[in-house]
Amino acid sequence: MATTKLFPITTTEAKALAYIANPNKTENGSLIITSGCSTDPYQASRDFSAIRATGTGLNTVLSQHFIQSFQLGEITPDQALEVGRELCERFLKDEYQYFLAVHTDKEHIHLHCIFNNVSTWNGRTFETNMNQGKVEERAWKKLRDISDQVCREHKLTVISHPDTTKGKSHWEWDMTRQGLSWKAKLKYAIDNVIMDSENFEDFLVKCKANGILVDYNPSHKIDLKFMLVEQKERNPRAKFTRAKTLGWFYTTEQIKKRIEEYIGGMMYTPRTKIRQRVVDPNMKFLRDAIDRGNMKLASIAKNTIARYGIELEDVERERDTAFSQRAVLVRELNTMKTQIEDYQVQLSVLMEFRKYKPVHDELKTLSGRQAAKFRKEHPYELNKYGELNAQLLEWYPAGRTPTVEALEQKINTLIQERSEKDLQFKETDAKFKALSSAKRDLDEFLRQERNEQQQDRKRKKNGDLE
Repeated sequence: MATTKLFPITTTEAKALAYIANPNKTENGSLIITSGCSTDPYQASRDFSAIRATGTGLNTVLSQHFIQSFQLGEITPDQALEVGRELCERFLKDEYQYFLAVHTDKEHIHLHCIFNNVSTWNGRTFETNMNQGKVEERAWKKLRDISDQVCREHKLTVISHPDTTKGKSHWEWDMTRQGLSWKAKLKYAIDNVIMDSENFEDFLVKCKANGILVDYNPSHKIDLKFMLVEQKERNPRAKFTRAKTLGWFYTTEQIKKRIEEYIGGMMYTPRTKIRQRVVDPNMKFLRDAIDRGNMKLASIAKNTIARYGIELEDVERERDTAFSQRAVLVRELNTMKTQIEDYQVQLSVLMEFRKYKPVHDELKTLSGRQAAKFRKEHPYELNKYGELNAQLLEWYPAGRTPTVEALEQKINTLIQERSEKDLQFKETDAKFKALSSAKRDLDEFLRQERNEQQQDRKRKKNGDLE
């Protein structure tokens, strides 16, 4: 699901450009495209300033900044760069200088574009050229519509009805962040079933076995609904939750895609050393180039490709496999992070409960006037005990509350497991980036070689004519 944001920059333009050009975020600058300005962020800011100096009128806005974010695991950095380039061409129409950078440092691929607020075409500001009147004519709406159009052409998902999307209250957001809301518990349970399912039908069966009630009717517009069994047990009148209410990530089509993607990442096995004859003409072309002594290509093959035990024709496939594995690991790391945070919140409540429990236990030994007097002397402690006890019963309705020591052990075990998985993620991420770089080098080499061959043919043709 691609989303966009657009906002102005009124100060520190050079710092903003330097931020999006960070080599640690852009694979050493290989994921940067510029138009009408330098690839050096500080020089690009000066290039912007030179055009603004020739513009008409005064304006506090220096440049505009938009962000385009993509669904987790749906796009590679190179593809995102191409999508961003097409978006800039259609949205800015070669009338504004821009600096485009794809970032790979987060769990989802996203791109930043900073463009000059003054047009090179007529010297007017972006606000003047872009009608800010009716909603359908506003810049942010145009940007979103063009982004959706480009994404659909590249077979990427978009929000179906973005104008009807409702926000989340701060309270609900904070509860979700802590892992305390029922929606968070439901999503966490669904995530675990997805990772254990072979297909969508298997997912529906396993939901019931994992404490999730499912109402699925493909003939209905609202085809998929969920509810936790414990929620139904506590409130027999509780209603099912629509899948899309949990977020676009939990709709029928997205769940099917996630299952396929997870299986694709987990089923990867290294190729054997037995190779078939190379039939791709590009690969033969590359091998001939190595045989001719092209040192750059030989270096790529030796230092990057050979390191992972693969051959030239497998670079793109292995890169995509690494990307799929990387996406799976990111989701697993996030799931474990949510679980750790959830246990940590429960631990803090449990420790506080232990602190006030002796006061409650002492009250139970008293009766009559003594009990009434004790309540007046300890109202805060007793009220606090009641609140904490109610919270624990919400988490553990059967009353089997774990001990502080047991929760601490669970947290420590999860932290250790997450640390080990993080190492696996870093290895996979490094492989993905190395193979992406190798693929770009190979593509560039092929382009240069073809250009040289075309030039040679032209020279020979001209020689023959003479």
